[in-house]
Amino acid sequence: MISIKRLDYEDPVHAEALIILMDAYAQDPMGGGQGLHSEVKESLAQALSQRPNALSILALDGTTPVGLLNAFEGFSTFSAKPLMNIHDVIVAEAYRRQGISQKMIALLEDVSRERGCCKITLEVLSENIPAKASYKQLGFAPYQLDPRLGVAEFWQKTI
Repeated sequence: MISIKRLDYEDPVHAEALIILMDAYAQDPMGGGQGLHSEVKESLAQALSQRPNALSILALDGTTPVGLLNAFEGFSTFSAKPLMNIHDVIVAEAYRRQGISQKMIALLEDVSRERGCCKITLEVLSENIPAKASYKQLGFAPYQLDPRLGVAEFWQKTI
């Protein structure tokens, strides 16, 4: 049976699960195709524990880590309320299409409501069709203010 819970960055078992799942995701083409650097593996759990706006949700099959969601609280200046941004959603390949991501997002929604968030945001690769279908089932849609102005795009600049 799959259990869904908030990840405790200070718990060594949870911290190891975080690294196992993040590294698997980083190795997947949807995560860039390269594993995590050793420095990241050594520091990620502690670095996240020091960020009060970080929230991770872990899916376990018994003691086997099978899913991870990382999110960060931000702020909506248009609503003057916090928002939650989903940064990573990972489900181990053998466990996909079993509703695990939906269950992790449901817990995130509960926590977001408790925190008074006005919305949950996320980014998804345009060709990640299974993820987009899952997000649409949960009520997510591309962001736009006015259809004539187009859909918002997620851009980045590495520094």
